[in-house]
Amino acid sequence: MMIKPTSLAKYERIIIAAFFTIIFILAFGDVYNDYFEGVAIWHLVIEIIVAIISLLAVLYLVNGLLLLRKSLSKEKQISKDLDFEALKWKKISEKYIKGLSIEIDDQLNRWGLTEAEKGIAFLLLKGLSDKEISSVRKTSVKTVRTQVNAIYSKTRITSRSEFLAFFLEDLFLPVN
Repeated sequence: MMIKPTSLAKYERIIIAAFFTIIFILAFGDVYNDYFEGVAIWHLVIEIIVAIISLLAVLYLVNGLLLLRKSLSKEKQISKDLDFEALKWKKISEKYIKGLSIEIDDQLNRWGLTEAEKGIAFLLLKGLSDKEISSVRKTSVKTVRTQVNAIYSKTRITSRSEFLAFFLEDLFLPVN
């Protein structure tokens, strides 16, 4: 989930830099006027320090802003590259996934599952919980549990992990 910044937060660094720029200009103008009016040197030094600190704050904020924009640009490119890779992966694997879905459906038919039970079986394979399945199918959790038990009975499989393993175990290479 991406959090959208408010319009004010989006320009926060620019606004703060603008305030420090105003402080710098006012402090520098005051030093200029005070110098010609013969104000004590310690007073001028304090105002020069305030002006310099304000200028440094502006430079720091602008530098940070430029670094953030550069980083954001880099992250956008990485995101674009990942989206492209995902799309490429999806296109490459599409025929295999379709074939796998057909084979799973055939196996569910061989077991004699009803259409409702097949729907539940596919949701189980997607990793959904009973509660999530009931939400998707707009039924009660009790109904889902009854159908899951019917699936286990017809398949002679005793657990969700065993059911998943039946279809997925051979998809992964053995770990050395």
